[in-house]
Amino acid sequence: MKNDSLLKVVYRFFDLIVLTFLVFDFGYSVHDIYKTPKLVGLVAITVALLIFNIVKFFHFRTGGLRKIVLVNMILIGALLLISLAITLANYDLQPIEILNKIRPILEGGLVIYFIMRLMLLVRYIYDVYYNPAIVFVGSFFALILLGSFLLLLPTATVQEITFTDALFTATTAVCVTGLSVLNIGSDFTFLGQVIILGLIQVGGLGILTFTSFFAFFFRGSSSFKEGLNVRDFIAQDTLKDVLRVALHVVTFTISVEIIGAILIYSSISGRPEIDDKLFFSIFHSVSAFCNAGISTLPTGLSENFLKFNYYMQWVLMILIVSGGLGYNIIVNFYQYIKVRTLELLDRSRIHKEIRIVTLNSKIVLYTTGILLVVGFAFMFIFESGATLDQHQTIFGKITTSAFNSVLPRTAGFQINNMADYTVPSVLFIILLMWIGASPASTGGGIKTSTFALASLNILAVASGKNRIQLFGRRISSESTSRAFAIICISLMVIGSAILGLLIFEPAGTDLLTVALECFSAYSTAGMSLNFTPTLTEPSKYIIMITMFIGRIGMLNLMIGLLRQINHQFYEYPKENILIN
Repeated sequence: MKNDSLLKVVYRFFDLIVLTFLVFDFGYSVHDIYKTPKLVGLVAITVALLIFNIVKFFHFRTGGLRKIVLVNMILIGALLLISLAITLANYDLQPIEILNKIRPILEGGLVIYFIMRLMLLVRYIYDVYYNPAIVFVGSFFALILLGSFLLLLPTATVQEITFTDALFTATTAVCVTGLSVLNIGSDFTFLGQVIILGLIQVGGLGILTFTSFFAFFFRGSSSFKEGLNVRDFIAQDTLKDVLRVALHVVTFTISVEIIGAILIYSSISGRPEIDDKLFFSIFHSVSAFCNAGISTLPTGLSENFLKFNYYMQWVLMILIVSGGLGYNIIVNFYQYIKVRTLELLDRSRIHKEIRIVTLNSKIVLYTTGILLVVGFAFMFIFESGATLDQHQTIFGKITTSAFNSVLPRTAGFQINNMADYTVPSVLFIILLMWIGASPASTGGGIKTSTFALASLNILAVASGKNRIQLFGRRISSESTSRAFAIICISLMVIGSAILGLLIFEPAGTDLLTVALECFSAYSTAGMSLNFTPTLTEPSKYIIMITMFIGRIGMLNLMIGLLRQINHQFYEYPKENILIN
């Protein structure tokens, strides 16, 4: 037992060494005379990690731990073998030149190694902690703090930035919002943009989903506590195969993003204005699917060579809608298409009258479809004499109207200056942002299902019905109560944010500008009337808190804090309240 404890301490010590080395390696520039020792240290750390993992592999008897160590050994061993092959292939070069060639290989491997170790640490934390909601909220908060410190590294930005600006940028990335007090394209270096990309990816899917992915990869099973922690975030009703679903979510997301990056790359391959086309494609694919709406270009997508690139805009729209629907809805719809296609091709198949598409999927799909069509028609009509005049073809006008209908669904890409939109369009955009995307997706807002239930409940009450019935199903009163609680909380949070900004911003600040900013922050939509960069210091923290609450959901936090209160097994006499 003492030997096991000692090995664990040494293991954590190695993790700290790797973390410290990576921070100084990527985050700080060193004098030329120190570059060679740093490269030698990189090789030495990699070799030391391999030796230690070999020792640990033969020491531990537990299957799960041995599997983790084995993966580490394979990863580090592969790095060293590749480095050896590069060294032998370039034996005629100077040692410093060889070290520079193998440096990216070893650095990339150590980053992957540290991420794996970090995910396992997070998994251990939420495995031993009993409150899933608090762990869920805490994971986002910890990720934001980590991202803030990484963005403060000297080599992450073009010039020194304040902690508040770093915290704001990390918050907008993790909460996949898109509002920014700094220019992502001009104020951050390539390293800073890579950090932001990582924060968007992990924030979009949730760090618990990634930790579950690694846990399933290493162990192939889940514990009861792990299931509780991940279940709510990926919208699973039961604890059965929760981590397997998390594995599928991560795999599906990465696959869609890779396809999206390929399509984006094909749309800009002939554009000399973009230097690093591969990184641009990957960044915008991840940003679109995660509904972040963050761009690496100084002026976003409003550049003429992108504003009129309709092919790329349709790719982005598909990615945004896919991320806004979420894995569960897309898979459920795919199952329906698959079954119906097989029945059509094989007439001998017995048609089974079973519900393939769930009621939740139907509500989400119908609501999303209606909002997209209505949004398209509204933007096409009210922007005809404004922003649409820039587009000469009818296809261009249709594409731009569709793009403007999709963007408020919590993806803040902008191909036009928001100040150029008509007032009715801005007000309608606020409504679309507030509704947002779908549950268990990468988007924000009160969610389409919440808006649909509230609307259906209004119709039911007006019709004198005491329940909501739809598609042959009765919707539970708990779902309706939760929907109205979410709506009330959202309006209270947004109203408080608007009041706060009006207090801390200069007198005479336009109310519509402030309202759009606060709705955008809560809904993680990222659309702004160029107001974000001018925010005062207190206003920045108000917007940060609003983004954080909008991403995690205040109701989730309240449930986590209050669910420990014992249920009452008695009822008081009922009395009606007069409501007109």
